[in-house]
Amino acid sequence: QTFTVGSKLLALYTPASAEDSVFVVIPKKGERDTFQLVSVKLAKGAGQDLEAKELSVVLDGVGASVKHIAFGREGAYVVSVKDVSLQVYFFKGKLLNRFSLSTVKTKGGDNHFSCVMCHPTEDCIATGHADGKIRLWRNFHHRKEYTYSTLHWHHDIVMDLAFSMEGTRLLSGGVEAVLVQWHNESSCQKDFLPRLGSPIEYISMSSDGALCCTLHTDNRITIINSNLRFSRSIQGLIKSRDVKTGLVVDPRTKALVLNGEPGHLQFYSLQSDQQLFSLDIVQRQYIHQAGLKQSDLVKVAFSAQGTWLATVEESEEVTDPELQLKLWFYSEETQSFQLNTRINTPHDNHITDMCFRDMDELGDDSLILVTTGRDCVFKVWVMVEDTDPEAQQSVSWSCDFVGSYHNYQATNCCFSEDGSLLAVSFEETVTVWDSLTWDLKCTFCHPPGNIRNICFGRLTCSKYLIGATDYGFLCCWNLLTCALEWSAHLNVVVLQPDPLSEHIAAVSWLSKESSLFVFKPNEPRPIYIQRNLCKEKILLAAFVPRDEPETISSEKYLWLRKSQLFFLTDTQELMTLSTKSLEERLTPSSKQLAVEESLPVTPFSLLLGKHRRQQAQEDIDLGKPVVHNKQEQASPAVKELLHTPAHVLPSASFLCTIFINSLLISKENKSAEEVADEVEMESEKAEDDSDEEDVTEMEQEDTSHVELLGEMTCKLSKSQEKELRKIRKMDYSWISAF
Repeated sequence: QTFTVGSKLLALYTPASAEDSVFVVIPKKGERDTFQLVSVKLAKGAGQDLEAKELSVVLDGVGASVKHIAFGREGAYVVSVKDVSLQVYFFKGKLLNRFSLSTVKTKGGDNHFSCVMCHPTEDCIATGHADGKIRLWRNFHHRKEYTYSTLHWHHDIVMDLAFSMEGTRLLSGGVEAVLVQWHNESSCQKDFLPRLGSPIEYISMSSDGALCCTLHTDNRITIINSNLRFSRSIQGLIKSRDVKTGLVVDPRTKALVLNGEPGHLQFYSLQSDQQLFSLDIVQRQYIHQAGLKQSDLVKVAFSAQGTWLATVEESEEVTDPELQLKLWFYSEETQSFQLNTRINTPHDNHITDMCFRDMDELGDDSLILVTTGRDCVFKVWVMVEDTDPEAQQSVSWSCDFVGSYHNYQATNCCFSEDGSLLAVSFEETVTVWDSLTWDLKCTFCHPPGNIRNICFGRLTCSKYLIGATDYGFLCCWNLLTCALEWSAHLNVVVLQPDPLSEHIAAVSWLSKESSLFVFKPNEPRPIYIQRNLCKEKILLAAFVPRDEPETISSEKYLWLRKSQLFFLTDTQELMTLSTKSLEERLTPSSKQLAVEESLPVTPFSLLLGKHRRQQAQEDIDLGKPVVHNKQEQASPAVKELLHTPAHVLPSASFLCTIFINSLLISKENKSAEEVADEVEMESEKAEDDSDEEDVTEMEQEDTSHVELLGEMTCKLSKSQEKELRKIRKMDYSWISAF
């Protein structure tokens, strides 16, 4: 059910004992940071939607998270924690007890509550704390005679707690990525399930107690058996701490590449909503500890064909970071990237940007890499033959040229479509360099503000250079006239060109909402505007080429014909623009849903396919009729329903109509012969009805003759029957005159 309470609903609780009411957490009127737990009475016979008009406040000053409220045994009481205070409200007698850890004598540590859970069969409350301790509260019916015991293993905050169905086991998880199982509330009896990958954010037990489920901060769900054995993992897009690499598209697989696990690159398939693989770049064990300075992946770039990958990793030190530039080559034998060159301290300060120049017509000699840094220089890296006899690779990378401009910090770089020009931004100035001689050709400037993004136009707009400043100006310069073509004030935060067309997408952030503008550099007026695209701030964007150009009827979305645009918000939500409705997206063409074609070829599938072909050939040789079962060709809706992950499907009520319609046989699916026969039969039927009385006697006479002929009768063809009807309709009355 959906509940409308007149304000933002933060959490919903439905304890088993309260069948006629629910409990919701809402903000307190007139106060921004204070929340209330209120009870909503359910009317009998309520429909799908229910408007709650009468609310009764149960607790004031509760925590906004679902971890901060729990219901006790059989719903007899409700517990709320916030900061260092714990509240227990007993529904019977309406008794409220408050406990504060600020008055409890503890041996140091952070006493702030982080989560709470109630024992299913006993009056016991388990609370987690920021210092890694777990406290078990008893006898809390009395304000002064309460007792608690302490369990301690976690070195940092306890993220969540969960009791088993019988209450004999307590599960806890935190930033260590280890699930701890406590037996009989004893600190001496505990089991561990380590190396779960990322901090545990939520823990849940199944109703029968056979399975345990953990939700992790990297957007992964882990299912664990009751004996604390790993069962399976559900993983889509990995949620990283910070996406520093940007959104990059792998040219080979068209997968989205960005930060994954700490120190890793994730290759995420947009078509299957699955991670293709994860590449360990840093190759160091990550330690989950606050305040510890560790190396992380910050930049990534692919060559045009996807054969070379460049990565930059740096430590979290602000003043003197440790930098490493790595070049990876894709091996067809191992089907993975292999490290080719490692360059320590490629720049004296943070690397701000990098890009490849890759021109196929010039061969491998055209492949170069450019990096820009806060050390006020840009560097050009080229491939050279490795003279080391012990080296496993025949080529390596080395620096070929260093450029600068008035000792300004280099911030961005990009190559023109043909690779002949290199644009490098130095604070407020954009410089254009010849990529063969490395001569400075021209400079552009549009103060105030430093250059935030730059890109060249493509195809018919290749003579333009686009730049966005951190003061909100979007500028277009003409490379032939070396003059400003046009400018606009949009507060552009993202500038992304489409690699397959002239279109460029610009995302602005104004009045706490993101807006999208799509334009061609040769036209100052946008061809597409989408205001209030989302309330979250869009940080990154990427055009992903389609396998086949999409057929789009509306001119408004023609710019999406060859590529699809994806966005990543500051909350790490991946969004995209679609030209189809939700129903059309759920029932794509059967060609796109050909699961058999998309599955990898395995020895078993080859053997099975060969066996089926042999069986079919034997049936044909023996003269057996080939029976085609229409049910074997499942509809696109059925295939989509069966092969789409359950957690991304819409509600069953929405899918029901689509599913039922897909099972119906269309009347239009008839062959041309059947249609022609039906038309002929209808015309003949009309003729038969018009002179049914005249033909009745003749049909009776014909029948008698047929009975006399016996086995010598033969069936007339349709053309003969039609000719016979024409003869029957002829008027022979003129013969009587003779």
